[in-house]
Amino acid sequence: MPKITLLTGRAAPLAGSDALSGIVKGSVDRPLALGPEGLEGDEQADRRVHGGVEKAVHHYPFEHYAAWRAELGALPTLAGPGGFGENISSSGPTEATVAVGDIFRLGTALLQVSQGRQPCWKLNRRFGTPDMARRVQQTGRTGWYYRVLQPGVVAPGDRLELVDRLAPDWTLHRLWHALYIDRLNKGELQGIAALDVLAEGWRNYAVRRLDSGRVEDWTKRLDGPQ
Repeated sequence: MPKITLLTGRAAPLAGSDALSGIVKGSVDRPLALGPEGLEGDEQADRRVHGGVEKAVHHYPFEHYAAWRAELGALPTLAGPGGFGENISSSGPTEATVAVGDIFRLGTALLQVSQGRQPCWKLNRRFGTPDMARRVQQTGRTGWYYRVLQPGVVAPGDRLELVDRLAPDWTLHRLWHALYIDRLNKGELQGIAALDVLAEGWRNYAVRRLDSGRVEDWTKRLDGPQ
Protein backbone atom coordinates (compact mmCIF):
# COMPACT_ATOMS: atom_id res chain seq x y z
CA MET A 1 0.00 0.00 0.00
CA PRO A 2 1.13 3.58 -0.60
CA LYS A 3 3.29 5.71 1.61
CA ILE A 4 1.58 8.92 2.67
CA THR A 5 2.46 12.57 3.00
CA LEU A 6 1.02 14.03 6.21
CA LEU A 7 -0.22 17.64 6.28
CA THR A 8 -1.65 20.04 8.83
CA GLY A 9 -2.53 23.72 9.00
CA ARG A 10 -3.77 26.44 11.33
CA ALA A 11 -6.81 28.59 10.66
CA ALA A 12 -5.86 31.83 8.88
CA PRO A 13 -7.57 34.54 6.83
CA LEU A 14 -8.67 33.26 3.43
CA ALA A 15 -7.41 35.18 0.41
CA GLY A 16 -10.01 37.62 -0.88
CA SER A 17 -12.33 37.09 2.07
CA ASP A 18 -12.87 38.08 5.69
CA ALA A 19 -13.41 34.41 6.55
CA LEU A 20 -10.92 32.27 8.42
CA SER A 21 -10.04 28.88 6.97
CA GLY A 22 -7.75 25.95 7.72
CA ILE A 23 -7.58 24.99 4.04
CA VAL A 24 -3.88 25.87 3.68
CA LYS A 25 -1.95 22.78 4.76
CA GLY A 26 1.77 22.09 4.86
CA SER A 27 3.64 18.81 5.10
CA VAL A 28 5.01 17.74 8.47
CA ASP A 29 8.24 15.90 9.21
CA ARG A 30 7.51 14.27 12.55
CA PRO A 31 5.04 11.81 14.09
CA LEU A 32 1.70 13.28 15.19
CA ALA A 33 -1.02 12.11 17.55
CA LEU A 34 -4.29 11.32 15.80
CA GLY A 35 -7.42 11.55 17.91
CA PRO A 36 -11.18 11.30 17.30
CA GLU A 37 -11.33 14.82 15.82
CA GLY A 38 -8.14 14.85 13.83
CA LEU A 39 -4.41 15.39 13.83
CA GLU A 40 -2.38 17.18 16.45
CA GLY A 41 -1.73 20.74 15.27
CA ASP A 42 -4.48 20.81 12.66
CA GLU A 43 -7.34 23.32 12.75
CA GLN A 44 -10.68 23.97 11.07
CA ALA A 45 -12.09 27.49 11.31
CA ASP A 46 -15.80 26.85 10.82
CA ARG A 47 -16.64 23.84 12.93
CA ARG A 48 -20.29 23.90 11.82
CA VAL A 49 -19.32 22.46 8.45
CA HIS A 50 -15.68 21.34 8.78
CA GLY A 51 -14.00 18.87 11.09
CA GLY A 52 -15.72 16.77 13.72
CA VAL A 53 -15.67 13.03 14.22
CA GLU A 54 -17.06 12.18 10.76
CA LYS A 55 -14.57 14.48 9.01
CA ALA A 56 -11.56 14.01 11.24
CA VAL A 57 -9.05 13.43 8.43
CA HIS A 58 -9.21 14.47 4.77
CA HIS A 59 -7.47 12.37 2.09
CA TYR A 60 -6.90 13.68 -1.44
CA PRO A 61 -5.32 11.54 -4.21
CA PHE A 62 -2.13 13.14 -5.47
CA GLU A 63 -2.71 11.90 -9.02
CA HIS A 64 -5.61 14.35 -9.33
CA TYR A 65 -3.09 17.20 -9.31
CA ALA A 66 -1.89 16.33 -12.82
CA ALA A 67 -5.45 16.45 -14.13
CA TRP A 68 -6.02 19.84 -12.48
CA ARG A 69 -2.76 21.23 -13.90
CA ALA A 70 -3.84 20.10 -17.37
CA GLU A 71 -7.10 22.00 -16.94
CA LEU A 72 -6.02 25.06 -14.98
CA GLY A 73 -2.34 25.48 -15.70
CA ALA A 74 0.60 25.55 -13.31
CA LEU A 75 -1.08 27.30 -10.39
CA PRO A 76 1.06 27.66 -7.23
CA THR A 77 -1.58 25.74 -5.26
CA LEU A 78 -1.02 22.75 -7.56
CA ALA A 79 2.76 22.62 -7.14
CA GLY A 80 2.54 20.01 -4.37
CA PRO A 81 0.24 18.38 -1.84
CA GLY A 82 -1.91 20.57 0.39
CA GLY A 83 -3.77 22.57 -2.23
CA PHE A 84 -7.12 21.07 -1.35
CA GLY A 85 -6.73 21.22 2.41
CA GLU A 86 -5.91 17.53 2.67
CA ASN A 87 -4.33 15.89 5.70
CA ILE A 88 -3.22 12.80 3.77
CA SER A 89 -1.78 12.77 0.27
CA SER A 90 -0.92 9.56 -1.54
CA SER A 91 -0.83 7.96 -4.96
CA GLY A 92 -2.82 4.80 -5.58
CA PRO A 93 -6.21 4.84 -3.87
CA THR A 94 -8.83 6.97 -5.63
CA GLU A 95 -12.59 7.47 -5.44
CA ALA A 96 -12.97 4.67 -7.99
CA THR A 97 -11.32 2.08 -5.74
CA VAL A 98 -12.06 3.27 -2.19
CA ALA A 99 -15.49 2.48 -0.70
CA VAL A 100 -17.45 3.92 2.18
CA GLY A 101 -16.74 1.86 5.29
CA ASP A 102 -13.26 0.78 4.20
CA ILE A 103 -10.99 0.45 7.23
CA PHE A 104 -7.30 1.33 7.03
CA ARG A 105 -4.44 1.12 9.48
CA LEU A 106 -2.07 4.07 9.47
CA GLY A 107 0.73 4.01 11.99
CA THR A 108 -0.91 2.82 15.22
CA ALA A 109 -4.29 4.39 14.32
CA LEU A 110 -7.30 2.80 12.66
CA LEU A 111 -9.30 4.90 10.17
CA GLN A 112 -12.62 4.29 8.43
CA VAL A 113 -13.89 6.04 5.29
CA SER A 114 -16.98 7.97 6.40
CA GLN A 115 -18.03 10.08 3.38
CA GLY A 116 -16.83 11.90 0.31
CA ARG A 117 -15.98 15.58 0.39
CA GLN A 118 -18.61 18.16 -0.40
CA PRO A 119 -16.61 21.02 -1.92
CA CYS A 120 -17.41 24.55 -0.78
CA TRP A 121 -16.79 28.07 -2.05
CA LYS A 122 -13.55 28.44 -0.12
CA LEU A 123 -11.89 26.41 -2.87
CA ASN A 124 -12.82 29.22 -5.30
CA ARG A 125 -10.80 31.69 -3.22
CA ARG A 126 -7.99 29.24 -2.56
CA PHE A 127 -7.42 28.66 -6.29
CA GLY A 128 -8.44 32.09 -7.59
CA THR A 129 -10.92 30.26 -9.82
CA PRO A 130 -14.56 31.39 -9.41
CA ASP A 131 -16.06 27.97 -10.17
CA MET A 132 -13.43 25.72 -8.57
CA ALA A 133 -15.87 24.16 -6.07
CA ARG A 134 -18.27 23.37 -8.91
CA ARG A 135 -15.44 21.86 -10.94
CA VAL A 136 -14.43 19.62 -8.04
CA GLN A 137 -18.03 18.46 -7.58
CA GLN A 138 -18.67 17.93 -11.30
CA THR A 139 -15.48 15.92 -11.88
CA GLY A 140 -15.84 13.70 -8.82
CA ARG A 141 -12.22 14.49 -7.89
CA THR A 142 -13.34 15.30 -4.37
CA GLY A 143 -11.25 13.19 -2.01
CA TRP A 144 -12.81 11.73 1.11
CA TYR A 145 -12.95 11.81 4.89
CA TYR A 146 -12.13 9.33 7.62
CA ARG A 147 -13.51 8.82 11.09
CA VAL A 148 -10.99 7.57 13.65
CA LEU A 149 -11.89 4.14 15.02
CA GLN A 150 -8.72 3.82 17.08
CA PRO A 151 -6.58 6.83 18.04
CA GLY A 152 -2.84 6.45 17.62
CA VAL A 153 0.33 7.99 16.28
CA VAL A 154 0.94 8.52 12.57
CA ALA A 155 4.05 9.71 10.77
CA PRO A 156 5.12 10.89 7.32
CA GLY A 157 6.03 7.89 5.20
CA ASP A 158 3.69 5.52 7.04
CA ARG A 159 1.88 3.11 4.76
CA LEU A 160 -1.89 3.03 4.49
CA GLU A 161 -2.88 -0.61 4.97
CA LEU A 162 -6.37 -1.82 4.02
CA VAL A 163 -7.75 -3.92 6.90
CA ASP A 164 -11.40 -4.53 6.00
CA ARG A 165 -14.15 -3.62 3.53
CA LEU A 166 -17.66 -3.42 4.92
CA ALA A 167 -19.51 -2.10 1.85
CA PRO A 168 -17.21 -2.72 -1.14
CA ASP A 169 -19.96 -2.13 -3.71
CA TRP A 170 -20.40 1.44 -2.47
CA THR A 171 -17.30 3.08 -3.90
CA LEU A 172 -16.96 6.81 -3.45
CA HIS A 173 -17.41 7.17 -7.20
CA ARG A 174 -20.75 5.38 -7.04
CA LEU A 175 -21.85 7.53 -4.14
CA TRP A 176 -20.79 10.70 -5.99
CA HIS A 177 -22.63 9.61 -9.14
CA ALA A 178 -25.84 8.98 -7.20
CA LEU A 179 -25.73 12.28 -5.30
CA TYR A 180 -24.49 14.62 -8.03
CA ILE A 181 -25.22 13.07 -11.44
CA ASP A 182 -28.13 10.61 -11.32
CA ARG A 183 -29.61 12.60 -8.47
CA LEU A 184 -33.12 11.19 -8.07
CA ASN A 185 -32.50 7.50 -8.76
CA LYS A 186 -34.82 5.98 -6.18
CA GLY A 187 -32.99 2.66 -5.92
CA GLU A 188 -29.63 4.31 -5.35
CA LEU A 189 -31.09 6.75 -2.82
CA GLN A 190 -32.70 3.90 -0.89
CA GLY A 191 -29.34 2.15 -0.81
CA ILE A 192 -27.61 5.28 0.47
CA ALA A 193 -30.26 5.87 3.13
CA ALA A 194 -29.67 2.35 4.46
CA LEU A 195 -25.86 2.50 4.32
CA ASP A 196 -25.04 2.50 8.02
CA VAL A 197 -21.28 2.98 7.55
CA LEU A 198 -21.96 6.26 5.74
CA ALA A 199 -21.98 9.48 7.80
CA GLU A 200 -25.49 10.31 9.01
CA GLY A 201 -25.50 13.70 7.29
CA TRP A 202 -25.03 12.05 3.91
CA ARG A 203 -27.66 9.41 4.58
CA ASN A 204 -30.03 12.27 5.36
CA TYR A 205 -29.55 13.75 1.89
CA ALA A 206 -30.93 10.56 0.45
CA VAL A 207 -33.82 10.46 2.95
CA ARG A 208 -34.83 14.03 2.16
CA ARG A 209 -34.71 13.46 -1.59
CA LEU A 210 -36.83 10.33 -1.28
CA ASP A 211 -39.37 12.23 0.83
CA SER A 212 -39.49 15.40 -1.27
CA GLY A 213 -38.63 14.27 -4.78
CA ARG A 214 -36.30 17.28 -5.00
CA VAL A 215 -32.54 17.91 -4.92
CA GLU A 216 -31.20 20.38 -2.37
CA ASP A 217 -29.95 23.79 -3.51
CA TRP A 218 -26.13 23.87 -3.70
CA THR A 219 -25.75 27.55 -4.63
CA LYS A 220 -24.68 28.92 -1.26
CA ARG A 221 -22.22 26.08 -0.60
CA LEU A 222 -20.58 26.24 -4.02
CA ASP A 223 -20.66 29.97 -4.78
CA GLY A 224 -20.39 31.45 -1.30
CA PRO A 225 -21.21 34.98 -0.24
CA GLN A 226 -22.10 37.25 -3.14
